[in-house]
Amino acid sequence: MLPYNRKLKSRSRELRKNMTAAEKQLWTTIRKKQPKGYQFYRQKIVGNFIADFYCPKAHLVIEVDGAHHYDESGKNRDLARDTYMESLGLRVLRITNREVLENLDGVMERIWEYL
Repeated sequence: MLPYNRKLKSRSRELRKNMTAAEKQLWTTIRKKQPKGYQFYRQKIVGNFIADFYCPKAHLVIEVDGAHHYDESGKNRDLARDTYMESLGLRVLRITNREVLENLDGVMERIWEYL
């Protein structure tokens, strides 16, 4: 079982209720297709972080990145998050909002390759 910060439970629930358009679109597709029969969770707490999507069977975290991920502080936060996730043996796949909204089939192919 992955470590998690119980104090983030309400924040995780809030994020599930208020997903971005790209997260909603990806979630609908992943949930409907269940790629290779792998189950995914959304807004999963991992340590002191909340992963956008998590597949325990594949040890895969999927992060859907918006514009705030590309400034200096966003890059630093993402590096810390990715380093922590990888220290737990998880693989991190980063996808942009734009990729999801404009090329969902391509995104699903990339996810498929990780499974």
